[in-house]
Amino acid sequence: MKAALKAGNESWYFLTSDYAFGHNLEQAASGLVKANGGKVLGAVRHPIGTVDFSSFLLQAQASKAKIIALANAGGDTTSAIKGAAEFGLGKGNQRMAGLVFIINNAHALGAAAQGLLAVSPFYWNTNDATRAFAQRFQAAHPHKNMPNEMQAGVYAAILHYLKAVKSLDGDTTGDKVVARMKEMETDDPLFGKGRIRIDGRKIHPMYLYEVKAPGEMKGPWDYYKQVLEIPGEQAFRPLDKGGCSLVQAN
Repeated sequence: MKAALKAGNESWYFLTSDYAFGHNLEQAASGLVKANGGKVLGAVRHPIGTVDFSSFLLQAQASKAKIIALANAGGDTTSAIKGAAEFGLGKGNQRMAGLVFIINNAHALGAAAQGLLAVSPFYWNTNDATRAFAQRFQAAHPHKNMPNEMQAGVYAAILHYLKAVKSLDGDTTGDKVVARMKEMETDDPLFGKGRIRIDGRKIHPMYLYEVKAPGEMKGPWDYYKQVLEIPGEQAFRPLDKGGCSLVQAN
């Protein structure tokens, strides 16, 4: 949200899955929008598993909000984006933003996703190190997919864990390893340098991406172009705002 707001998208309207996940996602995102000087013009909630998003998208379009934010996931996100493309949303003065959107969604949607905004800490085609990892991953993947941020995150987390165990001379006692992982700076080829806060939050830069139009793509899986980088210390909820007992105890 901060990244999109910095890019000049100050008015938001939410298309939200009508269950706890969607409600919580909308609430958290709305709070960030307002805290950073943006405006929330409204929201409409849809049943999980909705196939026809026409009525919901028309309400979002009528709001005139610059950002139509998808507070949903999976098939709902895909269906909403397909419907938005049919209505011509995502172009001109109104942009679509996926709050839970990964590169696999872009691959499945094709041209329907062009222009959509998404925030991620990782994109396979960022630099030589991420590309080298992606090529190894793709070679081993049964469908030859490129890695998404969750898969990259697993790799980085395990790498940091192994470094911590090595520094403890092979001791794998849980509390010792966790403490050491928080003491050590994180540093890997996919996310670069970062750290793990006392509350367990991994701090690293985040990036605002725009899904390319088909004519901009230089090859398979070349879906994103970077719009903005947000430093790690600005990208995540402040330590004192999370209500974590680990923080309160210290």
